[in-house]
Amino acid sequence: MEFLLEQNLIQVSSFFAVTLGILVLFIGRRLNQAIPVLKEFSIPEPVTGGILFSVLFSLFYAFTSIEISFNLVARDILLVYFFTTIGINSSLGDLMKGGRPLVILLLITTGYMVVQNLTGITVAGLFGLESPVGLLGGSVSLIGGHGTAIAWSPRIAEEYGISNAMEIGIASATFGLILASLMGGPIAKFLIQKHQLKPQTVEPLDIGSEENQAPKQINSFDFLDAVLAIHICIILGFVINEGISELGLQLPLFVSCLFAGIIMTNLVPKSFPRLTGTQWPSRKPAVALLADISLGTFLAMSLMSMQLWTLIDLAGPIFTILAAQFLVAVLINIYVVFPAMGKNFDAAVICSGFGGISLGSTPTAMANMSAVSQRYGNSHLAFIIVPLVCAFFIDLVNALMIPFFLANF
Repeated sequence: MEFLLEQNLIQVSSFFAVTLGILVLFIGRRLNQAIPVLKEFSIPEPVTGGILFSVLFSLFYAFTSIEISFNLVARDILLVYFFTTIGINSSLGDLMKGGRPLVILLLITTGYMVVQNLTGITVAGLFGLESPVGLLGGSVSLIGGHGTAIAWSPRIAEEYGISNAMEIGIASATFGLILASLMGGPIAKFLIQKHQLKPQTVEPLDIGSEENQAPKQINSFDFLDAVLAIHICIILGFVINEGISELGLQLPLFVSCLFAGIIMTNLVPKSFPRLTGTQWPSRKPAVALLADISLGTFLAMSLMSMQLWTLIDLAGPIFTILAAQFLVAVLINIYVVFPAMGKNFDAAVICSGFGGISLGSTPTAMANMSAVSQRYGNSHLAFIIVPLVCAFFIDLVNALMIPFFLANF
């Protein structure tokens, strides 16, 4: 069954959740086309539709007391699909080019995580709340996202006596995701217009197709090449993930598949025959199309499934902490990240991604950069270094930083 109704609860199956996510993405695109201000500030289309439906579902709950819950298993498969396409689009030359900017962005992000935690602890103290509450409104839930918040909240609740730690973490991660989705585009627009920035070279988009241009023709072989390549890389990603697990290190599957895509892209075209009779589909329109659909549907499902009514009781302290975090993130983005990345077009696109990293999640960062790239031009460098920083290194840094702050603040 697609719907299961039980005592004020509607449970939506995985298949129908994906179907609704596609519909939400459609509506988000139509709204962005119809409302110029959304396109002007490069608000991602799945964010437009996802937030709208999240509000509608909350209003439905307010009037009927019936909760809508989604099975989101298929959503995570879309995330694996998306990051595999990013790996397929990454050449060794791109990675070498991104080396120095990647290290700089990683150092800035690490420093920002310290500032983020200190900001959360300081604001929480103003409300007479304990330091762990500030951490829940810091890197635990913002840079860490829902997954890290869910993982750490039970420990914080048990060891520090904060019974509603889970609610605080989820609330912070949820509203942080919304703010991150709305931050990246306007920051990029401000920087691009202020400094009159343009791409140095015209590059094909990593995700989607350019605005005001007819999409390139994709035949059935192009599409099959892309799907086959993605599935081969995902299989290799599973093998890599299992090997890493045997070493005692846990990584999300999408990170392993990202690395698998990078490995295959840099080996297959040079060392192996092409079974399909065509080129390995790195940076081809079919891969960009699949990246666009998988990322858009994933983010639409994530936002439409937010249960905003569960966050009302925590509104005061959480909103104050998030307001402070938002201000800090904007200032660091404009006055630290942009100059350090070179004050050029690549830097502006990276800043839109950093807006997603700082308060949201890796998919939010990628959606922000995709919206900016489709409007102003692509930055392949941004699509190389941002996912490597926020999909891999940040999780490792956060895993060390959270226990340090819990022990010392």
